[in-house]
Amino acid sequence: MYQQMIFVNLAVTDVDASKKFFTELGYTINAQFSDENCASVVISDTIVAMLLNKQRYADFTKKEIADSTKTSEVLLCLSAESREKVDELVDKAVAAGGSETRDPQDYGQMYGRSFDDPDGHTWEVMWMDPAVVQG
Repeated sequence: MYQQMIFVNLAVTDVDASKKFFTELGYTINAQFSDENCASVVISDTIVAMLLNKQRYADFTKKEIADSTKTSEVLLCLSAESREKVDELVDKAVAAGGSETRDPQDYGQMYGRSFDDPDGHTWEVMWMDPAVVQG
């Protein structure tokens, strides 16, 4: 069965700093699709974050590029396999230079935290009890 992929394109100020941040979270950079203007961050087999400097990002849109430190252009949400993995990823993000954006959200069967990366993009990380998901 075909696995559809998502390539999330984000404007960043400093590609090298963004690469450092995301590798400190445990993700890899696909060198084949990266250069001085862009970093291809492999989050999973089906999720890739394309971190483009603002000049390169502008090649793909006629719209004004949002200042993600002041406005919210998107909320990115990643699943985690456990509550502990939620905490682990957000704690890594904060240690790598990100900032936690709100208090943890604990609903018993669902748990989440969120962080902003150094460019202000908000990443939510959440776990849902598999028993609840399966019904």
